[in-house]
Amino acid sequence: MSRPLQETLDPPSWEEFRTHSHRVLDELLEWLRTVRDRPAWQAVPADVRQAFQSPVPEQGEGIAAVWDDFRRLVLPYPWGNIHPRFWGWVVGTGSPSGALAELAAAVYNVNAWGGHQASAWVEAQVLDWFKALLGFPETASGVLATGGSVANLIGLAAARDAVGDTIAADGLHGQPAALAFYTSSETHNSVEKSIRLLGVGSRGLRQIPVVPDFRMDLAELERAIAEDRSAGRRPCCVIGNAGTVNTGACDDLQALADLCAREKLWLHVDGAFGALAALSERLRPLVQGLERADSVAFDLHKWLYMPYDVGCVLVRDPEVHRRSFGTRAAYLARLERGAGAGEYDYSALGPELSRGFRALKVWMLLKEHGIAKYTRLIEQNVAQAKYLASVAHRHAELELLAPVPLNIVCLRYCKAPRGKLDDVNREILMRIQERGIAVPSATMLNGRFGIRVAISNHRTQTSDLDVLVERLVEIGREVTNER
Repeated sequence: MSRPLQETLDPPSWEEFRTHSHRVLDELLEWLRTVRDRPAWQAVPADVRQAFQSPVPEQGEGIAAVWDDFRRLVLPYPWGNIHPRFWGWVVGTGSPSGALAELAAAVYNVNAWGGHQASAWVEAQVLDWFKALLGFPETASGVLATGGSVANLIGLAAARDAVGDTIAADGLHGQPAALAFYTSSETHNSVEKSIRLLGVGSRGLRQIPVVPDFRMDLAELERAIAEDRSAGRRPCCVIGNAGTVNTGACDDLQALADLCAREKLWLHVDGAFGALAALSERLRPLVQGLERADSVAFDLHKWLYMPYDVGCVLVRDPEVHRRSFGTRAAYLARLERGAGAGEYDYSALGPELSRGFRALKVWMLLKEHGIAKYTRLIEQNVAQAKYLASVAHRHAELELLAPVPLNIVCLRYCKAPRGKLDDVNREILMRIQERGIAVPSATMLNGRFGIRVAISNHRTQTSDLDVLVERLVEIGREVTNER
């Protein structure tokens, strides 16, 4: 029998690969260092988009040619979130050290499902850190996920399965009453996606109106719960917001915790970015009560500026958490010793069996900078939002559309005919982005189109916000004069 071929993906020459790698790293770091010199965003041209229509290559072109393609087709056209004037949606910035941590994780290249390997203990320590920082007990469970969407899914799955021991096995079909979840009309759409995926259905999610400061109306919540009980439905879970995506509003989590204790409901907090306000003594009162939640979801790639992707969910009751995702399989049997042993099994705490080593960058960056520095950066972003709001409030051609409790400012140009304000501001926003000035995003508040500035960016300076105001007014006049 002839010997099989013995190919590998390792480089033919490690020295040549080392030389290439050093050059690539130097170029990337220089690209990062000079980010302020480039537009905040620019569109991908038609000829570049066309280049992505070519068929799969039959033969390789070599690493140098691939890097040339990356430099020409990809590198000039990012979404822009590493730029100092990117404030769209709620998107983190990353950091140079974070990039090196990601390189280390890629070289290490473990499946961080659990088992007897260092990654399991690294993740456990990271989770313990966040339990302590957010006031959860040491006995709580938790797991790192791709982001807030999956973290919400995990927390809400635990809420569903906490209703009874049989749901995980029998599903919702055997339940005597339909489950009802409650959240505000300002909640992120990932919550509705989770409710659908969990088999509850969109009709099982009650969207409670908000009061003028965009927090959940507690009287309306209590009324909805009572109505559902009277109609034979089973109230299950209240989802509070620690920083809504539209305005940064924080629901009264203390009051929600009291209500849930009284009504025997699960309290889940969507704290995608706002939960981390708890790190600051000054901001902590906004999210007081977070520590009483049964589960909380939050992102580390937003307001801790970690490279994408990494989110986290903490669950107070580890037994309920494991009930939602723990399964038995012969090929995953745990032995007393060896590589498959160990006290941690993250695959039993979420939907993923194959998991990247997300914990490494969190562990390395927190050790490098310390939590105090991250706290100062969070406070800095909030102070910058207050500054922008004060400038807009004083400017005759701008108006604020919502309070600014955290790091999100919703404003618009107001010196246009009343019936055309939405169209004018929509055009202003697109021109600001297309000209590479900055990247705010859009929202609708009380039926009015707003330009939304979410500052979760450690590179932003006050002067960048001054540029935004100056150009927003300038373009506002330009658009209004055209109409």
